[in-house]
Formats: sequence, structure tokens, C-alpha cells
Amino acid sequence: MIRFDDGDDLLEGLKEIVIKEEIKSCWFQILGGIRHTKAVTGPEKPVMPPTPVWCEIDGAREAVGTGSIHFEDDEPRIHLHSALGHHGETLTACVRENTKVYLILEVMLFELNNLDASRPWFEKGGFNRLTFS
Repeated sequence: MIRFDDGDDLLEGLKEIVIKEEIKSCWFQILGGIRHTKAVTGPEKPVMPPTPVWCEIDGAREAVGTGSIHFEDDEPRIHLHSALGHHGETLTACVRENTKVYLILEVMLFELNNLDASRPWFEKGGFNRLTFS
């Protein structure tokens, strides 16, 4: 279990923890609040590689989500999808950058041992794709 507090950067914090704890593959769930993030809400059209539709969220949002972390070139690659709600409106997105916590955010992280997986760049798709060795 991990707790992030108001103003903490969720994505950078997760990267620091998996590096420090030498976790090579994991699955995680989040529950709490997000005050700021840049996220992708889908592709413009269903083609490869996709042109992502970006949105910037500023202001308090309730958040629940799930993701995974696998390494590529000694760097953790996070893939996190989250539902972000505010006053009855919910936006579901792939959370990507500058993720600041609102009040508190809890993370349940499950280390995946003996899994030979990575997330290398997939040129045809234009993204880092989960790959098994």
C-alpha cells in the first residue's frame, strides 16, 4: 500500500518507488483524488498509429483506476487508465503526465514476480507495447 498526499506527483512517485524497491513488473489500483493531469481520451480515428486526443484536467476530481508498470531501457513505463469524476460528470482517460494528487490518493501495488515482460516502443502502433520474452 502506498499513500500520496496533496500536491504529490502520482506518476513520478510511482516511478521512484519501483526503482527504489527494484520492482520490475507490477499491477496497481488507485483510489482518491487528482487535482491536475494531462491525459489521452482516445484516438482521433481508429487507425495505427493513432493520433491521440489530449485533455488537461485542472481542478479536483475523484479518481479510481488501474494500471501496470514494466521497464524498458532501465526506465519504468506506466500505463494507467482512470475514471475521473466531478459533480456527476466522469471522464475516462489514459493518464499520462503531470499528475498531481488532490487531498489523498491510495495505491494498492501488486508485484509480479518471475514475469519476463517489458514495454518496448512499438513503431507501427506509435506507443510502448507490453511484450513478453
